[in-house]
Amino acid sequence: MAQRPRVLYIDDDAALARLVAKALDRGGYDMVHAPSGAAGLERLSREPFDAVTLDHHMPGEIGLDVLKQIRVMPEAPPVLYVTGSEHSQVAVAALKAGAVDYVWKDVQGHFRELLVEALGTALRQEALRRAKEAADHAVREARDRAELMLQEVNHRVANSLALVAGFAHLQAAAIPDPVVRGVLEDMQARIKAIAGVHRRLYTSQNIDRVELDAYLASLVEDLEASMRASGRDLRIDLQTDAVIVPTDKAVSLGVIVTELLTNAYKYAYPPGVHGEVRVRLTQDGDKASLVIEDDGVGWNGEGQTTGTGLGMRVVKAMASSLRSKIEYDPDWRGARASLVFTP
Repeated sequence: MAQRPRVLYIDDDAALARLVAKALDRGGYDMVHAPSGAAGLERLSREPFDAVTLDHHMPGEIGLDVLKQIRVMPEAPPVLYVTGSEHSQVAVAALKAGAVDYVWKDVQGHFRELLVEALGTALRQEALRRAKEAADHAVREARDRAELMLQEVNHRVANSLALVAGFAHLQAAAIPDPVVRGVLEDMQARIKAIAGVHRRLYTSQNIDRVELDAYLASLVEDLEASMRASGRDLRIDLQTDAVIVPTDKAVSLGVIVTELLTNAYKYAYPPGVHGEVRVRLTQDGDKASLVIEDDGVGWNGEGQTTGTGLGMRVVKAMASSLRSKIEYDPDWRGARASLVFTP
């Protein structure tokens, strides 16, 4: 047999409380009477109740003060406000203070039947509210678990890509042919660019978007270290706005920057000449612009490329994935490539 709901009735009128208890009993409720606000609060602090009915006028206090103390209790039950005052301000104040409903206490005693109906409505609403809270909590827990799992996936992907890049480095070091060694070094740089995206994802609170300024700073630092180790010495000047993009766009942009900087290291300046490559990332409204430029021997994007040409094909493919294309400035004294995209 289902347990009957327990109702705490706070009212200083003992005779009226007995009549209310009979009405609630017929309605399927067990009622406990508290003769004052203090007594009601004390019972609530040590016993569970499904609902509270609270009188407005009591000696030395009004129900509104008691209501405010009930609402701050953990797991506070729904409160129905009972008042003999015909002033609507009392009912409005009670609802604003957290009462779920109010019942007007008429002299004929009809309010007792209304109280039974109001309790039923309040308990159904409370059940729905708790069910929604439980569902929301379950959704948050599932989301948090998914985010943790995705962070772990990004961590493992980054580690695996770093391992592959390490294999490419070892293979390149073991090959005497400089052309083949260069191809493997380029491949290593591309792998590192993609691994850097996943590294940013598992170290960030945002698991599906990448802060480009931080990512490009890390990418440029890795490229500078790699190129210096191979005997090339160029300075990269990086200036970026705080642009945030989805993961797939970050991968495409990282590969583009890697390819263009690698090309600048290889071909922009003659051997023994120290120069600078500038990377600029800016955002204006819903558009962002990436510019990579140098003051070297010059390249306008036309004609025969130096090397295999694979790097430029990769750049065009990545730009296409961003629904954009690389534009070269034909009047620039060196090489100036720009790309406009939507973050």
